[in-house]
Amino acid sequence: MNIPKDSLKRYSADFGIDLDDLQLDKLELYANTLVEWNQKINLTAITEPNEIAVKHFLDSLLLLNAVQIPQNSSLIDVGTGAGFPSVPCKVVRGDIRLTMLDSLNKRINFLNALCEALGIESVNIHARAEEGGRNAKLREHFDIATARAVANLRELAEYCLPFVKTGGVFAALKGYDIDEELDQAKRAIKELGGKIVDVKKYILPDESKRSIVMIEKISQTPTKYPRQPAKIAKSPL
Repeated sequence: MNIPKDSLKRYSADFGIDLDDLQLDKLELYANTLVEWNQKINLTAITEPNEIAVKHFLDSLLLLNAVQIPQNSSLIDVGTGAGFPSVPCKVVRGDIRLTMLDSLNKRINFLNALCEALGIESVNIHARAEEGGRNAKLREHFDIATARAVANLRELAEYCLPFVKTGGVFAALKGYDIDEELDQAKRAIKELGGKIVDVKKYILPDESKRSIVMIEKISQTPTKYPRQPAKIAKSPL
């Protein structure tokens, strides 16, 4: 399968992200590996080359536009699924020290095979987000946490902010109409030691709309968080 490399290169440049030929080749290999594995395990509903290029790759690379990531920063992708948004970012920024966490072992198997195929380094962990957030080796260990998830921001913050060290950033990739969700999440984010510092909104070439919410970690997360999923769902912060 051939992805539209010229279009992806042009689209990415529009957002200040320059892709070279080697990076484009790796993204094409990523697309082919994704589609091949998707026949065995459910990784994505998006399998058409143009859609993969825009809805997966470009969408993921917007993280590099939204967040100023210092050299050699540590980044954890929580509930990473098929590696979005972190693997495309790692392809472009090889200096990022990447950890990917997912609750399904078959996805971790895919990520291990993907990283080997692409020649990139990543620590891939099979664990639920709340387990990882309570793990002393992972808790408040990362410069950046990210997630591209449908969960409400106040719930997502409880899962992700515990991973971020004080002074770091949680970047949540969300839908475009985020204002109500932001209002609902403010109390939770403050309780978890975070502060909303920016929201960047994007319109992709296919007219789909995205926002990236940047939350700075200004103090340690209380040890009682994250709670168990049932409690988070029943009594959101």
